Amino acid sequence: TGEAWAIRDSDVQGDGIYKSTDAGATWRHMGLRETGRIGRIIVHPADPDIVFACALGRATGPQEERGVFRTTDGGETWKRVLFVDEKTGCSGLSIDPTNPRVLFAGTWEVVMHTWAMFSGGAGSGVYVSKDTGSTWTRLSNGLPNSPVGKIDVAVAPSNGKRVYALIQTANQGSLWRSEDGGDQWKVVSWDRRLIGRAGYYIRIEVNPENDLEVIIANSSLHRSLDGGETFPITGGGCGDCHDIWMGRNNPAHWLVTGDNSA
Repeated sequence: TGEAWAIRDSDVQGDGIYKSTDAGATWRHMGLRETGRIGRIIVHPADPDIVFACALGRATGPQEERGVFRTTDGGETWKRVLFVDEKTGCSGLSIDPTNPRVLFAGTWEVVMHTWAMFSGGAGSGVYVSKDTGSTWTRLSNGLPNSPVGKIDVAVAPSNGKRVYALIQTANQGSLWRSEDGGDQWKVVSWDRRLIGRAGYYIRIEVNPENDLEVIIANSSLHRSLDGGETFPITGGGCGDCHDIWMGRNNPAHWLVTGDNSA
């Protein structure tokens, strides 16, 4: 729970994670009450008791309850496994379904006041774990220089070596791609439409069967068929687009969320 698409300090904050074991008919609170804003939940593809929560935090001031949290007992207990500092939370999280020991995380240094949101700082970065989230390494080779702002990451489900990072920068680019599992990166797009009003957007997804088809949510939906180098297709039926889901068994089946204001 909590509004992770943040543009002002009056956005709705949550009270942690809830779990249903009866297809959504009833729900039980499972902790992380103080995290404020949880933008992503990742369930281990082979063990549903292992779950990761990408917690941005309240974002109105320094706090400890932010970063990546992991449970190995279905949410009964949680451990914070990635913490940068008290000003930085998690803004993106992705797991490699072909090798679920590998996860990528994007972190975001941000503070929101009544008069402004201050996005970016040394805490923002891209991290990788190769042991199911127990330890993390910050990546740098080919990625933009610090400071940067909000970040989302996406591992291509059909090719775990291909990884994307959507990063808010002032003038260093918009989208990066790795072909070797995150060791080396290159900027593939400078398209400013992909990262405009970043706090309110920054969301990327990859087609489960085509590692060159990339979808990005912003004020419109942007679609690339060449690994993010060009985005000739814009629209998708949503306005102020925020989240994307693509069916693993039927990648032609999409769900997108947005404000859709007239």
